[in-house]
Amino acid sequence: MSRVGKTPIKVASGVKIDIKGQLLKVEGPKGKLSFDLPKGITVKVEGAEIKVTRNEGVAAAGALQGVVRTQIHNMVTGVSTGFTRELDIVGVGYRAAMKGNVLSMTVGYSHPVDFKLPEGIQGKVDANTHVVLTGADKQLLGLTADKIRGVKPPEPYQGKGIRYTNEHIIRKAGKAAAGAK
Repeated sequence: MSRVGKTPIKVASGVKIDIKGQLLKVEGPKGKLSFDLPKGITVKVEGAEIKVTRNEGVAAAGALQGVVRTQIHNMVTGVSTGFTRELDIVGVGYRAAMKGNVLSMTVGYSHPVDFKLPEGIQGKVDANTHVVLTGADKQLLGLTADKIRGVKPPEPYQGKGIRYTNEHIIRKAGKAAAGAK
C-alpha cells in the first residue's frame, strides 16, 4: 500500500471538485484544471477531503495510486494559491522583456528570441534579468520554465545563460596557460 496514496487531500475553501466517470475537474480562484483518472483508481470527495483508492483487481493501480494523489493535490493547490518558477538571465548584455504574452530575450544570438507563453502561464520581468512565471498547472509551469532555460542553458566556464533562481552551476577551470620551461 502506498503511504502517499493513502493520505487524504485537504480541499481549500473556494475550490470546487467535480467527478464524472474518469474525468476529474477542479475549479478555484486561480483557474480550472482537469485530469483523466487512469483505470483502477477511484476518487471520492468526503466533506473537505479527497480520498484516492485503488482497485485490487487491476495490476498497475498500486503503482499509480501515489502519483494520482500527488497530481490531484497539485491541482487543488494550483487553483487555490498557484505556483511560481523564477529564472535568472546571467551574461553581459543579456536581458528579457515581456511584450503582451510573449517573452522576448536577448541572450547572445544575432537576433532576439521570442517565446510565446502557453495559455494559463503568466510572466513578469524584473530588472531586465529576472523572469517570474506563475500559473495554476504545476506540470505546465515546470515544462515552460525548462523550455525557456533551454533557449540558452548556463555554460560551465563563465556561467552565462538562463538558469533557475538559486540553481548552482558547477564551474570548470578554463584552459591553463602554456607552461614556461
